[in-house]
Amino acid sequence: MDRPKPELADIFRRYGEAYRQKSGASLSTAQRRVMTAIEVCRTAALGGHVEVCDRCGHQRVWYNSCSDRHCPKCQSLARAEWIENRQSELLHVPYFHVVFTVPEEIADIALQNKRTVYDILFRSTAQTLTTIAADPQHLGAEIGFFAVLHSWGQTLLFHPHLHCVVPGGGLSPDGKTWISCRPRFFLSVDVLSCLFRRLFLKYLQQAFDSGQLQFFGSLEKLRDPHEFSFYLAPLKQSKWVVYAKPPFGGPQQVLNYVGRYTHRVAISNNRLVDIENNHVSFYWKDYRDNGQQKTMTLSAVEFIRRFLIHILPDGFQRIRYYGFLSNRHREEKLALCRQLLGMPDVDPEIAPGSQPSDYDFDELYEKLTGSSLRQCPICRQGRMVVVEILAQAVPAFMDTS
Repeated sequence: MDRPKPELADIFRRYGEAYRQKSGASLSTAQRRVMTAIEVCRTAALGGHVEVCDRCGHQRVWYNSCSDRHCPKCQSLARAEWIENRQSELLHVPYFHVVFTVPEEIADIALQNKRTVYDILFRSTAQTLTTIAADPQHLGAEIGFFAVLHSWGQTLLFHPHLHCVVPGGGLSPDGKTWISCRPRFFLSVDVLSCLFRRLFLKYLQQAFDSGQLQFFGSLEKLRDPHEFSFYLAPLKQSKWVVYAKPPFGGPQQVLNYVGRYTHRVAISNNRLVDIENNHVSFYWKDYRDNGQQKTMTLSAVEFIRRFLIHILPDGFQRIRYYGFLSNRHREEKLALCRQLLGMPDVDPEIAPGSQPSDYDFDELYEKLTGSSLRQCPICRQGRMVVVEILAQAVPAFMDTS
């Protein structure tokens, strides 16, 4: 019989306590909370309920999920709900996927100052896109887009970058015309890269001058203003990588594709291969070798360390909206875009926020995924009925979504 595939929770259950003991005070409260949440996800510790089929009598125990945004088992419903809410916002235009990355030297600073540097990354990216798009020499329009933060590469090393999804055009300055970008071309990535570099370094210097940055370990010397300036000097001349992927085939493809990005965690369970002998093996794609799939093996300690460096600061918003998709003006600006593009009005029944708020989990899951949690998995005819509630054995976790 084949062994069951390992999961991230298995790694934390098997090696997590030893890692906690080894790390001591260097392990943050947020990291400890995420580890515990993933360990107890869908176990008796979180409580649940007992169900019985009203037709064949099949019985099953259903344990509750941790709902933590770093847990690979808890993202499918959140992803489906996000995609559902974006359906009414799609425009009948090409969409582009633009990625903004920072040099390794900046990533080292970000690792010790996540909230501050992540905010600078969002701010610089948004200002770069909106400024260049508004320039008549490039597009001359107000664009709208959303950006998603990722902090990892395929091998779980720290690599902060933003994925931006942008409709191929925008509103004219007077709001009377939709201005389309050129076919299969959005904005010059070289121009975007230069402005992004200048804005990012400006805001990073401002953060340093106002005492928002902390340095320790190998970066401790950067506390000195002269050392900090010397560290940044080469970055003012180097090329910062901004790249645009080919446009999507259609608006719906945008959501199907980007939905995999919005609620992705550092590593999914299906990439795990083995967790034996204090080591963890997992699949990764080597993009320097034509995207070949390879297997990497790390000590359990190193694997856990790499995973935990991607835990987000509490309450940090990793998906943000800008331009005519910004929260303040989204509804009216999108209505104007649809009018100028000759699109029909949005059905109020499918607009974001129009869905009933009193769905229970099973109803919402079935509505968004098309799969029923209430159908009996054995006879396929009966419905699973709750007959007993199982109490939760551990305190509820703070919401980190």
